[in-house]
Amino acid sequence: MKHFYTLFIFIVLTLFCHPFAGHAQQGGSDDQVKDKIRAAEIAYLSQKLDLTPEEAQKFWPLYNKYTKEVETLIAERHQRTPPGPKPSEQPAADQKELKYDRRLLDIKTHYNQEFQKVLPAAKAGNVFSAERDFRRLLIQHMKERQLRNINGPGARRGRN
Repeated sequence: MKHFYTLFIFIVLTLFCHPFAGHAQQGGSDDQVKDKIRAAEIAYLSQKLDLTPEEAQKFWPLYNKYTKEVETLIAERHQRTPPGPKPSEQPAADQKELKYDRRLLDIKTHYNQEFQKVLPAAKAGNVFSAERDFRRLLIQHMKERQLRNINGPGARRGRN
């Protein structure tokens, strides 16, 4: 059964990373791409955490709140961060970075405690690592897609 989930996730990631599925080729919106990524993330986390229906019912609304808070923090960071601080502004930029890291840690600490209220300890302890693994896989697939686009459809793998 574990291989089925792995195959399912690979297929989902391949479909939305396929050059013909990209929003540039089909005129799709960023929201459509985000929705595809979100669906793949849900499938991946559900499989990795091995959620029961009861656990999923309690976990997903909480995880959605967590994700929203992190996205809001990231958006604030991008709005406030200029393209590159001058050397004289470096200490202030470092302080802003530390403040961002502290807020992110506070959010994760809070939600870790909340996840432990709705999931067994072992599952709650794996939420952030499963999330990290998903992002790593997503980045890997995006890099592979970019390489395929650069090398062209007839390019062979492993040859320079």
